[in-house]
Amino acid sequence: MRTTIIPAQITTVEDKIAGNLNLTQILILMVPVFITAVIFALIPPTIKLVGYKLILILFLAIICLILALRVKGRVLFNWLLILSQFKLRPKIFVFNKNDNYLREVEIEVIKKKTKAKEINVIKIISQKEQALMEAETIKFLHFINDKNNSLSFKLSDKGGLNVAFEQGKK
Repeated sequence: MRTTIIPAQITTVEDKIAGNLNLTQILILMVPVFITAVIFALIPPTIKLVGYKLILILFLAIICLILALRVKGRVLFNWLLILSQFKLRPKIFVFNKNDNYLREVEIEVIKKKTKAKEINVIKIISQKEQALMEAETIKFLHFINDKNNSLSFKLSDKGGLNVAFEQGKK
């Protein structure tokens, strides 16, 4: 089967409905007509033309005319949508590239010194071992959160930190 590549400028052509206006511009220009009917019928005095209604209608019509204008090939209303999406996007992304979730963690284990030299061995922790470590962490957190148990920290003379856990009676 024979295929042809269609250039991008052909696929991105907008349909012109009336003159040089596309569907978006026509819908924006129709908004003041419907809202004018609602203002004329619902705001007191109903079905009468009053000065403040006329000012409100003209103000709405001018805003919609401005939104229907084209700037750099796009309707101004589309530019406002793009700008609002940019301003409302999340500003802070929480991501830690050092997260251990679904990774194999490498832990360096130092063995006893031999006569010749010190041997460094790298152990790769699998997902199952990591899940066990997480289970131990959960048990530890439950132990800490129990009000009967106590946890104490003491500084040693050489600047070290001694941590003591004591299990209370139930």
